[in-house]
Amino acid sequence: MALPLTPVSVTVDDGHLAQVETVAQALRDSGMEVERVLGSVGVITGRAPADARRSLLAVEGVTSVDGQLQVSLPPPDAPVQ
Repeated sequence: MALPLTPVSVTVDDGHLAQVETVAQALRDSGMEVERVLGSVGVITGRAPADARRSLLAVEGVTSVDGQLQVSLPPPDAPVQ
């Protein structure tokens, strides 16, 4: 049975910004489902199994792997709480 995927943001170090697509492919090879590659800021977002953090951190050029926070706001016409 496959583990559920959790949203993650990966930060790429400055020395690998020019190779951000290569880093993204290495993350895919390590089990991450890459959704967005924000090359100009060095961030790759996607989803990965909760136990994949260590293997993602081992990818050359990766400086951090962080869970994404989920924020939910009430609709504009909702009463103030």
